Amino acid sequence: MVVGLGNPGVEYDRTRHNIGFAVLDRLVADARVQWERAAKWGAYWAKLDGVLLVKPMTYMNRSGGPALAVAQFYKIAPAETLVVLDEMALELGRLRLRLKGSPGGHNGLESIIVNFGTEEVARLRIGIGSPPRAGATDWVLGRFFEEEMPAVEKAVTRAAEAVKVAIDKSVVSAMNTFNKNPES
Repeated sequence: MVVGLGNPGVEYDRTRHNIGFAVLDRLVADARVQWERAAKWGAYWAKLDGVLLVKPMTYMNRSGGPALAVAQFYKIAPAETLVVLDEMALELGRLRLRLKGSPGGHNGLESIIVNFGTEEVARLRIGIGSPPRAGATDWVLGRFFEEEMPAVEKAVTRAAEAVKVAIDKSVVSAMNTFNKNPES
């Protein structure tokens, strides 16, 4: 299962915090499949090569509930889950995959970890850059600047490719390929 993190609603479209949704939307569009709404889980889902793609619709800080509901229904272990999310500590466009670890201050990932009861959940962090000054909430809920959009598009494309490699080969294989600086 691949879980993209973001906030529901048009007011959050194309915000930094919703880059996880953007990656899953790219995968769905490329595969020419459709999102389906599952009200009982509070999520949208689609299937890609036998893997469930899930977008929780409960706002970022409560993403774990819908993700866990889907995982329990389909008997998907935490170790079979990849979470795609934004990361302020990474420069814009940089990717970092890990097999496990702490939430690192990300409330959406913390919700997943708390609900799943383990830090053994793979994650793909996508750099959204650091706020120029204090105000992390305004930064993550803000839209990307026009001059950032080429880097954002490139990051979403690379992240979607990383998810495909994780699905087709392994998260470790994706780590070895995509944790490198894209310019190197």
